[in-house]
Parts: sequence; structure tokens; C-alpha cells
Amino acid sequence: MGMVIGLTGGIASGKSTVSTFLKHKGFTVVDADIAARTVVEVGKPAYNEIVTKFGKEILCKENNKINREKLGSIVFSNEEKRNLLNGIVHPAVRKEMLDQKEKAFASGKRTVIMDIPLLYESNLTWMVDRTIVVYVDAETQLNRLMERNSLSKEDALARIDSQFPLKDKVSLADVVIDNNGSITNTEFQLEELLERWNLIP
Repeated sequence: MGMVIGLTGGIASGKSTVSTFLKHKGFTVVDADIAARTVVEVGKPAYNEIVTKFGKEILCKENNKINREKLGSIVFSNEEKRNLLNGIVHPAVRKEMLDQKEKAFASGKRTVIMDIPLLYESNLTWMVDRTIVVYVDAETQLNRLMERNSLSKEDALARIDSQFPLKDKVSLADVVIDNNGSITNTEFQLEELLERWNLIP
């Protein structure tokens, strides 16, 4: 069995930059956000269960896809419904990610990267052998998020505060990639890490 690396960070910390770099290097990156979209596609088991539990009102008329806004507004203000939804989606996402990992190893891959934004929040470290946290300081994170998503300072702070603080993730990580500087500097740290951990795609 190969090596499984968990990649995480905070909102606007530059995790996607690191993920893209690793893909260019030939690594298989299993993305939790993409898996979360895949498992609720029309006809998938999680989709069917969501429709059964939440009703057909949450579907888009034209294509029967789940209307994320409608579903979001139901679960946003109702913890019981939110737990119900998470109870359907989270196990499906974990299964999808583990299936992708198995496929990658079966095809001869030596290392698989699991890109999981909520790696620590959702207690998913059991899925990986080692963890990388992409870090930026609080000010950089705030400025990048405001710029990237055209948010006010208040809205950006609210999004950042809804996550586990980045500095706490740093203390849990096996390795921290400091993304405060240039992309070149970040890539240099990654090259060094691949060598040190002897990671081969």
C-alpha cells in the first residue's frame, strides 16, 4: 500500500495552489469538495436518500438536480435537518474518496494526496498517514479572501471565524507550508518536502 497525505489549510490560505502544483508533479489528488458534488449527482445513492428525506421540492425543475440554495436554506437554520443531511453526505463522500484512493493505488500510484478542507474539524485524520497544512498569517488570509471573493471585511471575518483557526491546525500538522511569500517560495518548500519524505507519484 502506498502513502496517503492529507492536505488542508484555511479559506484563502492557498491550498489550491499547492494542490495544483502536486497535480503538475503527477500526483493523484482526491478532492473532498469534488467528491461532495459527485455523490449527490442525479441517481446516486446519496442523492436518492436526500430526495427521500427532504422531498422533491429541493430539486431543480429543469434537470432534477439538487438545488443547493434551497437545500442550504433548509439546513442552515435547522440543526436537526443539517445533521440529517451530513449523516447522508459525509459517509458517501468518505466512501467516494477511499474508492478513488484504492483505484489510484491499484493503477500503480505510490502516493495519493487527500485534499480535505475540514480534515481536523471532521476528524478525518484516520484516512491519511501524514498531514500538510498550508499556512498564511491572519492578515494575509483576510486580505486574500476579501480580494478573491469581493467580500467586506465583516463577511470575510465571519467566514474565517466559522473554521478551525489556522494556527491551531499548524500545531496538529506533520508539515507546514508557509504560503505568505511568493508562489516560487511555496513551490521550493514543496520540492524540499517531496524529497525529504521521498514521495513518488
